[in-house]
Amino acid sequence: MTSTIHPSQRKSRHDAARDLRRVIRASELGQYAYCPKAWWLGGVLGVKSANTRDLHRGEVAHRLHGQHVWWAQALLVVAVVLAVLALIVFIGLLR
Repeated sequence: MTSTIHPSQRKSRHDAARDLRRVIRASELGQYAYCPKAWWLGGVLGVKSANTRDLHRGEVAHRLHGQHVWWAQALLVVAVVLAVLALIVFIGLLR
């Protein structure tokens, strides 16, 4: 199977050199494991994906999940601080 890439979709040599120094993310490794050609087209050549609506929905879902995780961690810290304060007050009342 051959792909036709429009010249406007190709990266310059400067862009390609910069890509050699970039960090490869875990999601890219997963994409490469699933389909090396898709990784090459998107990650190396910069060809945009055709399913942008699904990608956007996934990004929104991940952002929302990240916010929920942040709030859960913040509430855990508040709960621990309140528990320690309650313990200090309780010990103070025993004296």
